[in-house]
Amino acid sequence: MIAFRILPRAIGAMLLLAGLAIGSTVEAAQRIKDLAVLSGVRANQLVGYGVIVGLDGTGDQTTQTPFTTQALISMLNQMGLTLPPAALQLRNVAAVMITAQLPPFARPGQAIDVTVSSMGNARSLRGGTLLLTSLRGVDGQVYAIAQGNILVAGAGAQSGGTSVAINHLNAGRIPGGATVERAVQAALGQGEFITFDTLDTDFTTVSRIVETINTAIGPGMASAADARQVRVRAPLDSTQRIAFISRLENLLVNAAEAPPKVIVNSRTGSVVMNTRVNLGNCAVAHGNLQVTIQSNPEVSQPNALGQGQTVVTDRAQVEVKSDKAGLVVMPGTTSLADVVRALNAVGATPIDLLAILQAMKAAGALRADLEVI
Repeated sequence: MIAFRILPRAIGAMLLLAGLAIGSTVEAAQRIKDLAVLSGVRANQLVGYGVIVGLDGTGDQTTQTPFTTQALISMLNQMGLTLPPAALQLRNVAAVMITAQLPPFARPGQAIDVTVSSMGNARSLRGGTLLLTSLRGVDGQVYAIAQGNILVAGAGAQSGGTSVAINHLNAGRIPGGATVERAVQAALGQGEFITFDTLDTDFTTVSRIVETINTAIGPGMASAADARQVRVRAPLDSTQRIAFISRLENLLVNAAEAPPKVIVNSRTGSVVMNTRVNLGNCAVAHGNLQVTIQSNPEVSQPNALGQGQTVVTDRAQVEVKSDKAGLVVMPGTTSLADVVRALNAVGATPIDLLAILQAMKAAGALRADLEVI
């Protein structure tokens, strides 16, 4: 028997902490380093193409992945071995892409973590070893060299056409698997100024950062360039500038409150709202349509002396049920706990919440920004 529901698109489970007693919102002081980043101090993305060996028969089918065969031929040629492509019928090798993040101020010789992802039809990378691979930046230069044993947080088994897998088997990590070979120079500001870029665009937060710095360091030391950038006059000596930046980063600022917002993730099926979400007076009706399909096999068999064939047919029964939907009055509220109780009173399943929230937003009852990511 197959049963399914015809429901609105897109959303899945919603996590609501209805048992928490949420009172009035109080602004909490935060460090400048939690609200902004220093301009020019950033990480860089690295990528490379490599080959994994040592798999237990779960590698690429080389006849269907020509790039794996080409990589093996090139690698063996560099080692002085020459083989025709037809001779490479391997199952313990897989082609992978390696990604890593080069942190700011990384120096040659330091180790960084790398992520390894299969790009062929390998069933599992568990137990494999990544061979020496160059990791390049966007400028094409080599910034790190990766090699090592892959750690896959999963397991799988198959037999007789049946397989079982726990977690993801075609991607893994190598902790400290890459060695930095080239450093990226990061300038701590240009000339006598350093610049902070706030994480969110907000005039109030920028104004409070400027006010805090001018009060703690001295008048006229900081100025706002726009709603996201703060310029600060800093010492020219590098040693003094580092100590000065450390002092600035730990200054406490009363950041502006976040605007009311509801975030909907259509891929993971989660809905999250902050404490500033509130509702206006409205009425909501909700009902589900349930369709049940039941299939019963029937066998038609000819007589013992007759001619014909035995035929198996399916007789399907389709039943449609529609739940009654009554109007539920949702009074206006400014408390998140009350918003949760009001949504739960509708009796909707988690997958219906997106459609209800969108309709409430269109009707002007949901006083918050609704963002689908």
